[in-house]
Amino acid sequence: MVRTASTMLPLGTTAPDFALPDTNGKIVRLADFDGAKALLVIFLCNHCPYVKHIADRLAQITKEYVEKGVAVVGINSNDAAAYPEDSPEKMKEEVAARGYPFPYLYDETQETAKAYRAACTPDFFLFDADRKLVYRGQLDDSRPSNGLPVTGKDLTAAVEAVLSGTPVPVEQKPSLGCNIKWKPGREPDYFTG
Repeated sequence: MVRTASTMLPLGTTAPDFALPDTNGKIVRLADFDGAKALLVIFLCNHCPYVKHIADRLAQITKEYVEKGVAVVGINSNDAAAYPEDSPEKMKEEVAARGYPFPYLYDETQETAKAYRAACTPDFFLFDADRKLVYRGQLDDSRPSNGLPVTGKDLTAAVEAVLSGTPVPVEQKPSLGCNIKWKPGREPDYFTG
């Protein structure tokens, strides 16, 4: 595991397109979320201690926001051949165990992760109704070993701002987690591991 921070994609970036299979093999596309008040794209995986640390609270938070009209999608871009815990079969088990209320997609080519400049798991990207990036950063200050409770305060403040039509604060802390497990020779130029 390489402890890695988010690349902090520039605010205002348009959501990159994607078409990826969910845990049942159905192709899910960015356009499937047209009309949603906001779109939260989360790069995550099954085995990372940082994701495991927040997973239960993340399931609760996303359930609340899905009910409020926020579209949420999780994307796993890890190399499943090298990390079998992150295989599509294990992803399906993770959805059932955690109760994720969102489609959990597999980015086998890792091109979607590169398009979003995703670097770590978890890595959060919140887009407004026009699919412009308004937040990229951490869930909150909690980490696996720092003893702080998982509250989701940073991400929830951003989502609440979008839903209420108020500006999202531009001061945002990068997410921190395990690096995305790139396939050999597929590492992007921004990978520092």
